[in-house]
Amino acid sequence: MLVALSVIHMLAAVVLIAVILIQSGKTPGLSGAITGGSSDTFASKNKGRSRDKRLAKATKWVATGFALVTLVINLML
Repeated sequence: MLVALSVIHMLAAVVLIAVILIQSGKTPGLSGAITGGSSDTFASKNKGRSRDKRLAKATKWVATGFALVTLVINLML
C-alpha cells in the first residue's frame, strides 16, 4: 500500500510541476517595462482565457490531491 501511494505521490508531484510550468505569466515582467509593450486590447485580454482557467483549476485539484496523499503517507508511517 505504501509503495502504491508513493508512486501516486511522485506522479502527482511531476504533474503539478508540469501544470505550473505550462501556465502563462500574469505580468509582462521586465521586457514589457523596457519595450513598453502592452497587450491591453480586447482580443489579447480574452485570448486563451479558457485554457488559463482550465490550467488554474487543474493546478488546484492536483495540489489538493498531492496534499491529501502526503497526509495519508505521513499517517501510515
